[in-house]
Amino acid sequence: MPDAIESPGKETSLNKDWTQGPLLNNLLRLSWPMIIMESLFVVSQVVDMIWIGRLGPSAIAGVGIANIVTMLVMSMDFGLIVGVRAMVARFVGAGDMKTANHVAAQALVLSAGWGALMMTVGIILAGPVMKMFGLESDVINEGMSYMRVMFAGWVAMDLLVMALYVIQSAGDTIRPMMIEGLLRIIHVTLCPFLVLGIGVFPRLGVSGAALSNVISQGLGAVLCLWLLFGGYTRLHLSRGDFRVDFAVIWRILKIGIPALVMNIQRSFGTFILTYLIAPFGTMAVAAHSLASRLELFVMMPGFALGMGAGVLVGQNLGAGQPERAEKSAWMAVGILQVFMMVCAAAVLLWARGIMGLFTTDPELLALGSDFVRITAATFFVISIATVFQSCIASAGDTVPNMIISIAVMWLAQIPAAFLLSRYTSLGFYGIRWAMVVSTLVGTIAYLIYFRTGRWKLKKV
Repeated sequence: MPDAIESPGKETSLNKDWTQGPLLNNLLRLSWPMIIMESLFVVSQVVDMIWIGRLGPSAIAGVGIANIVTMLVMSMDFGLIVGVRAMVARFVGAGDMKTANHVAAQALVLSAGWGALMMTVGIILAGPVMKMFGLESDVINEGMSYMRVMFAGWVAMDLLVMALYVIQSAGDTIRPMMIEGLLRIIHVTLCPFLVLGIGVFPRLGVSGAALSNVISQGLGAVLCLWLLFGGYTRLHLSRGDFRVDFAVIWRILKIGIPALVMNIQRSFGTFILTYLIAPFGTMAVAAHSLASRLELFVMMPGFALGMGAGVLVGQNLGAGQPERAEKSAWMAVGILQVFMMVCAAAVLLWARGIMGLFTTDPELLALGSDFVRITAATFFVISIATVFQSCIASAGDTVPNMIISIAVMWLAQIPAAFLLSRYTSLGFYGIRWAMVVSTLVGTIAYLIYFRTGRWKLKKV
């Protein structure tokens, strides 16, 4: 079957040379499946919140806090993925598929071990972490229930995410999209039955939303491993590739650790922002959670386009074509900027209608609408930071990204959020405006570093 898929007479994602041909065509062909894949993930999370919203503001607030914690842990996973993506793309671009396969297998070994550790820690600490925010007991209980179920399936989630991005980095973006589509259909279908107890299903509340995630991710992990072992994608792993190779794992970590630190501190910064908004009450936390979900929904296509450009950057650098790599990034910025302008206009015009999908509570509806309108201000500048950060990381140059991210978070966003929310009349609105300020500062920093061209010289 693999031979039939990769027939020599027909160009497919399995044999396409992404370092040749029209750049715009390559960027769009690589990116559109990524955009659909990432959008499907966010749509499923939005659907989760719609059903959770039926359970009331306490459920929304509890799951919002729990998601910040799970995203903090997931950000560590993505730090490791950055190193793998850079190495796989570089070796595929250089035509060294044997090494690309070996790196992919070592990445899965690393991912399984890391996932088991996070599963154990997450289940044990779910209660103490939720209690740190000092919220009402029902909010704490809802968040704790959601978090424990999510962490119970963390090994499968880690394997799924690592496998999807490894396959993408090799230049095959169609099959990850198909797997994501299937598992999200399962997730979205199961969610209302498990949350609300429809038919023969028990009413599990927020735990049902988490369980629908875990079930679908487990199936997705199995399908990804089947693709990789069967040779039904560009990579073809064998059991011999899974002998632990500490030298390769260390190379992955050398690139990935700065990205891991960057993602941890960014997620921890988000944790601090939520801690700052918690004293303003459940409604403020719930509105912040809903606005954050919407922001994620809008930004995911941008992240996907940035990842598509990142694959082109990595493979073109591997092929010795740095100028072509740079043009890929600028092209992605231009496309994303148009998309973000349209999204900003839509949010500004229809903020209340969008928030109405999640809640009918008048106070939460008004507050959430204000929050998303403030968020829309970031859409006018964020395309540069989104694409350049991904491309610099895909080149394996992760230390500058880490430095910029730390500086923006701890010298701009957190101080501004504290000062604006505590010492001005803005109150909790000051926290949302601090996020706008930090986005602008980060955009300028990434633009300056990308223009230096130092990322082109990075060796992996």
